[in-house]
Amino acid sequence: MILKLFSKAQPWSYQLMRIVVGLVFACHGAQKLFGVLGADRVSLLTQRGAAGIIEFFGGLLIAAGVAVTPVAFICSGEMAVAFFQNHWPKGFWPIQNGGELAVLYCFVFLYISTRGAR
Repeated sequence: MILKLFSKAQPWSYQLMRIVVGLVFACHGAQKLFGVLGADRVSLLTQRGAAGIIEFFGGLLIAAGVAVTPVAFICSGEMAVAFFQNHWPKGFWPIQNGGELAVLYCFVFLYISTRGAR
């Protein structure tokens, strides 16, 4: 019975996950672009500035359900780059090199890109 209940909740739970993940990801971009939420603003003409643009606008688009497949794929790639540039040199395991969040976002966005908005 409980499994049946969970299977009925699947469509809206995916939507809720997509919205929450998109909004939290947008907060990471807002930190970089606007210097809010306890972070310093970065220059737009740097790689971190480009990351902020992808994170902020990509997160908002994913949360809103607009162009989800290509945007989530781009966000997944951005997180893969973040992991390999910033965390991989510190060690193999994400739990040891501080890259858990980058890996998690990478694979959640990869899943979202295959699933789309619905």
